[in-house]
Amino acid sequence: MKQIFTPATHKKRLPAEQIDSKFTALRWQSFVGIFLGYAGYYLVRNNFSLATPDLIKQGYSKADLGYAFSAVAIAYGISKFIMGNVSDRSNARLFLSIGLVLSACTMIFMGLVPWATSSVVIMFILLFINGWFSGMGWPPCGRVVVHWFSVKERGRVMSVWNLAHNTGGALMPQVVALGFLLFATWQSRLYFPGLVALGFALIAYLLVRDTPQSCGLPPVEEHKNDYPKNYTEEQEKELSAKDIFFKYIFNNRLLWYAAFANVFVYMIRKGVQDWSPIYLTQIKHFSRDQIGWSYTWFEIAGIPGTLLCGWISDKVFKGRRAPATIIYMLLIMVAVVGYWQSPSGNVWMTNASLISIGFLIYGPVMLIGVQALDLVPKKAAGTAAGLTGLFGYLLGAVLANALLGVVIQHISWSASFYLLIAACFLSIFFTALTWNREKANLLTR
Repeated sequence: MKQIFTPATHKKRLPAEQIDSKFTALRWQSFVGIFLGYAGYYLVRNNFSLATPDLIKQGYSKADLGYAFSAVAIAYGISKFIMGNVSDRSNARLFLSIGLVLSACTMIFMGLVPWATSSVVIMFILLFINGWFSGMGWPPCGRVVVHWFSVKERGRVMSVWNLAHNTGGALMPQVVALGFLLFATWQSRLYFPGLVALGFALIAYLLVRDTPQSCGLPPVEEHKNDYPKNYTEEQEKELSAKDIFFKYIFNNRLLWYAAFANVFVYMIRKGVQDWSPIYLTQIKHFSRDQIGWSYTWFEIAGIPGTLLCGWISDKVFKGRRAPATIIYMLLIMVAVVGYWQSPSGNVWMTNASLISIGFLIYGPVMLIGVQALDLVPKKAAGTAAGLTGLFGYLLGAVLANALLGVVIQHISWSASFYLLIAACFLSIFFTALTWNREKANLLTR
């Protein structure tokens, strides 16, 4: 693995007159590559949820499917942390592309091989494998951003890049629908998005470049004359796994607070998103087409919501992430109650609440990731983001899938909404713990 993913070697510096144009072209080319590459991951990360109504018809219970789907979250959380550390010492171009190919092939296998959906155990194993490969997506994107964009640009760039979540998430149900139109089998909901994702992997490979130095360019700090307070040339050297973990991750208290907040942000995001097809079918009596469009608009609404959240954080709160996150989480609590209490059959009111959640939830998801990148040297960025992802997916998304599945199956849908409201309170609590420390950190930067 080390030989395959070794970081691209530094090349001889280009002539000075070529640097500006080359740097600008390659960094935006790489940005487009990581945007489309990461969007491709979302075609095959959650498409299983749109096959759950078909699997219920085959005799699986909601709890069965909740357990199976929780495998994605468990594997993704662990992988994002472990593979994030590998990514910090790898070529982002290869790492991103190969991870997407492997994730896509897993879902193609799951859809085309009949016995792949014959039991909960087999589905759990395959979804775990898919989740592990999915964990190879975020860290190399973070590596590209911190190497090609300076600290003063990073918040705005990350808020735009984060829309890859929404782009891929919004495309996924439409790709699923196209696959069903072409092949007329429920299994196409699994394998067809995988086929499309392979094309996204190729695009990412063609566009992404690892670091400026690997293209004969200076570090971004030198090029933009934007040096963080603690910047030294030593930060351009690759770090060992030991240094990353013990110097910059495990003793970083603010990073741990953000990780705990991420547990409950992800519980809300995944709890609403992954259970919406069944909830809208059984409780709100939506048709299959209505569910597809509701899912799509949930994702599309996240685009302006994320951009606004990033702008508020940078411009109103001068780079502080906690105040914007808390405001958004308070509004999410209101929207969750509206989604729950909207009258059955009232498509407009239900969709308004669901779209509001989509508008709001991706802002906190994005800000926690930006905060993680800002708290460590750029050679440790993937690991820092991986820690928050580990907590978000291993705990938050598992709670959303497995715990909510059991609660829905054995208690009621209402009980599941009480848990989501409690998650809103807890996310606010842990974010509030970063308030003063984050402020002091910015004042000393």
